[in-house]
Amino acid sequence: MPDITKKVRVRFAPSPTGGLHLGGVRTVLFNYLFARKHSGDFILRIEDTDQNRYVEGAERYILDCLVWCGLNPDEGPKNGGPFAPYRQSERKANYRIYAEQLIRDGYAYYAFDTTEELDEQRQITPNFRYGHENRSFLRNSLNLTEEETKALLDQGIPHVIRIKVPADETLHFFDMIRGDVSFDTNLVDDKVLLKADGMPTYHLAVVVDDYLMKISHAFRGEEWLPSAPVHILLWEYLGWKADMPEWVHLPLILKPDGNGKLSKRDGDRLGFPVYAMNWKDPKTGETTRGFREMGYLPEAFVNMLALLGWNDGTEQEIFSMNELIEKFSIERVSKAGAKFDFEKAKWFNHEYIKKSEVAAIKDQVFAILEEKSIQIANDEYFIKVLSVVKERMIFLQDFWEQASFFFEQPVDYDLNAVKPKWADAKTEFFLELIKTYEAISGSEYWEALNLETVFKTLAEEKDIKPGELMLPFRVMLVGGKFGPGVFDIALLIGKKETISRIQKALIAFTED
Repeated sequence: MPDITKKVRVRFAPSPTGGLHLGGVRTVLFNYLFARKHSGDFILRIEDTDQNRYVEGAERYILDCLVWCGLNPDEGPKNGGPFAPYRQSERKANYRIYAEQLIRDGYAYYAFDTTEELDEQRQITPNFRYGHENRSFLRNSLNLTEEETKALLDQGIPHVIRIKVPADETLHFFDMIRGDVSFDTNLVDDKVLLKADGMPTYHLAVVVDDYLMKISHAFRGEEWLPSAPVHILLWEYLGWKADMPEWVHLPLILKPDGNGKLSKRDGDRLGFPVYAMNWKDPKTGETTRGFREMGYLPEAFVNMLALLGWNDGTEQEIFSMNELIEKFSIERVSKAGAKFDFEKAKWFNHEYIKKSEVAAIKDQVFAILEEKSIQIANDEYFIKVLSVVKERMIFLQDFWEQASFFFEQPVDYDLNAVKPKWADAKTEFFLELIKTYEAISGSEYWEALNLETVFKTLAEEKDIKPGELMLPFRVMLVGGKFGPGVFDIALLIGKKETISRIQKALIAFTED
């Protein structure tokens, strides 16, 4: 069970290096649900200490993604909070203080090895790892005298600070998903804590900031498990072990075949997005498609993510945010990776579009018409069309495919569906139908049920089965074998347009 005897404070700490992978959004979601369930705080902290990988605009993009998903932090770079600043680049001075403290206490050391010297070691020793096996003959303060070390520092010789990982020990910690986890320190290298530019690495910064921000539970992907021993040592060496957060290493989101972690390349290869929103790389100009721009509703996206690695123990699949908060528990998060199923992701979106109020999605859908430069006479007509077709939409962008014929006459017809069974009797039927529909006066009579009754009565008089006429009528109005009820279509486009389309289609149907 989670330790909630202390105030629950969780954080999402992304690096602003590019698009936000759906695995990252799921980490946000699980943080958010846990915090809300336990009346805690959800913090956004930007880990921008790796200046070589920093990408302009990525932080703004991350914030926009969280807003779109409705997962707004209680504290962060945008809205501040009692532990500001929330960008690590603005907390730089903190990290050296603690790195120097580790050196004084004998838990870290200065390393002056150049890149060339380390490359040479890698040539000599396959799988070279800076650690207890070799640090005694490398250029660091463990081998230099205090005077030599001070002289190098005074001269401004570039250096890093490394943690001194002990040999022949076994580290244990408890993970709320995986239970007891242990590591052999002989397999852990002396990680860099402070880089030559004075910026901390992730290892030092995450521990210092989690302590200073009073983080109670640390949610992160299982790919960070190998880093756990260094972090546990730092919590101990800095004297903060009693304040160490509960660990929660989340399962990976896997490729659809289950073989390995889902990547952007997999999405590109298989034709689905893996980012929350479109991401345009400012260096290459390449745009990577996102779930939002593909036409996903944020509620559907979040619901889908929640069930990648978690379930409430029932068959329920559709959850409101309040239900997710109420039912979420770490005990129901799986250890095993969760395979991403794009067909299932589409199902979630379809279900949410079907149950959405028209008013909730009309602005997003109307933007599709604007992109097509379609002018509509009034908003009421557009809303009626959306009401009729929304249950047929998997993505919001499907609106045009499902509804274009409400705004434009068909240019082409699926003649293969009609001409093989066409006959003069059908031509006569539709010519008579035009006259019958023309005779209908008053809008109260131009309604779906009446149009259907007139249609079937005329078919009976002509001794033709209505089923043989319905498909040609549909193709006349929409161009193909798709769309909502054909008499609903006729009702909406109106008498004049319905008759015009019958007349135009008859020419195409009867041409040799």
